[in-house]
Amino acid sequence: MNDGRVTLAQELHDGIAQDLVGLGFSIDSLISTTTDQQTRDSLRKVRFAITALIDKVRLEIHHLRSSSELISDTTEVEMNYELLRVLSEVLRNVSEHAHASHLSIQIADNGIGGAQSKEGSFGITGMQERISTLGGDITIDSSERGTKISIELPLER
Repeated sequence: MNDGRVTLAQELHDGIAQDLVGLGFSIDSLISTTTDQQTRDSLRKVRFAITALIDKVRLEIHHLRSSSELISDTTEVEMNYELLRVLSEVLRNVSEHAHASHLSIQIADNGIGGAQSKEGSFGITGMQERISTLGGDITIDSSERGTKISIELPLER
């Protein structure tokens, strides 16, 4: 593996990627304290754009670090990135065209389950907090047959 590529990947991770994550957290804080709905909506759009940039930077980091043993990791990152883009477009279309008052999202897998809040891990807690901030509900059903996550959100018109 090219040492220059690894160094660049490290710099991207420790620099730009972390700066974008910090900026995202700052915007999350503003969203949670802002009472004006139009401002909140604008901040959410900026937050989604920052999340997309973070994903792009992470994808580039994986490309820079990729070698034959990392091919499957790179493929997973690319799949996640593409799925995020598809979901972003679906949500944009709902927001701009559907005239809907409610949004329901379900994601299910056939894995081994085990999705639950764990001490020192904030993934599930963060999802619950974000959905709650949006005025919605999230249900996580996880068993040895897999995990199903259901999100219900009211859409303000």
